[in-house]
Amino acid sequence: MSHSPAELEARLRLLCIPQLGPRRHRRLLAAFGCASSALSAPASAWTALGLPPLAGEARREVAIRERAAAALTWLETPGRQVLLFDGAGYPALLGELVDAPPLLFVEGDASILERPQLAVVGSRRASRAGLDTARSFARSLAAGGFVIGSGLALGIDGAAHQGALDAGGSTVAVLGTGLECVYPRRHLGLARSIVEAGGALVSELTPESLPQAANFPRRNRIISGLALGVLVVEASPQSGSLITARLAAEQGREVYAIPGSIHHPGARGCHQLLREGATLVESVEDILGALRGWQHVAPAGVAERQPVTDPLLALLHAAPASSEALAIGLGWPLAQVLANLTELELDGKAACEAGLWMARPTA
Repeated sequence: MSHSPAELEARLRLLCIPQLGPRRHRRLLAAFGCASSALSAPASAWTALGLPPLAGEARREVAIRERAAAALTWLETPGRQVLLFDGAGYPALLGELVDAPPLLFVEGDASILERPQLAVVGSRRASRAGLDTARSFARSLAAGGFVIGSGLALGIDGAAHQGALDAGGSTVAVLGTGLECVYPRRHLGLARSIVEAGGALVSELTPESLPQAANFPRRNRIISGLALGVLVVEASPQSGSLITARLAAEQGREVYAIPGSIHHPGARGCHQLLREGATLVESVEDILGALRGWQHVAPAGVAERQPVTDPLLALLHAAPASSEALAIGLGWPLAQVLANLTELELDGKAACEAGLWMARPTA
């Protein structure tokens, strides 16, 4: 779906209203059909939807219009774009989340967000061995055809991005700030290298958004939501990477963890994940073996589609499942599974709820 410039500006204004999170944003669009209509609706219509009165008042503030205008100015530079959750190019895996970002700001090649991706995360205060392991695994996974996702933080994140670059592969950095405010500043050069190498920087926040502590845990759902699985290399029990791993499990993604010495504090978070059911990883083959066949997904419309009848519907009738689980069960490329699920949804034969696909009962 394409959107007019006026609708894009209206979506940006909605995004700039502090009281509107992703779910409220979608509720407004579902109720009014478009952001332009939502912004022109009376305040009583907003409160009738259960939205806070302050949100209805804030939409008319000059500051909101100015922030939206600044975002539009940022988008005028080549290589920058914004993806709307109901528009072309929005990554399908991320779109399955109930709290998927309504807009994604991207600098670099946005098309790689649709390629098979693995997230590599871990401690900001990683050991030298942990950094070497993260870089080595990311290098091998990138060489195996996967895009490497992470959060551009110090420690394991930075090592993972660099490992992908070392292999000549692509990597995606999901920021907890706006894309004009790369954080930490020490990784500004790394961020530039990611874009120059054909990767992408991604954020759900408007470009001028400064670092705020609450935004970093929130962005973790995007790191895991873009990926088929999450590998935790080294983490303390209090590490934010455990949030990413648990979000991944809730989203139906694979969770992998590398064990370590019982005497090393950085191993305790990984051991905790292993007790909770994560897959123990000792070599990159432990991951590639489970996901083999997903590295080379053809662009949409190029690969011949599989029939959407018997096998896919049979799995859906058996039990609700994520698109990734269906791809594994059928042995199909993920892009084909998503295309066929969309056809079934349009035909009224399937529906997606809370990230799981299920068959609709037939009359």
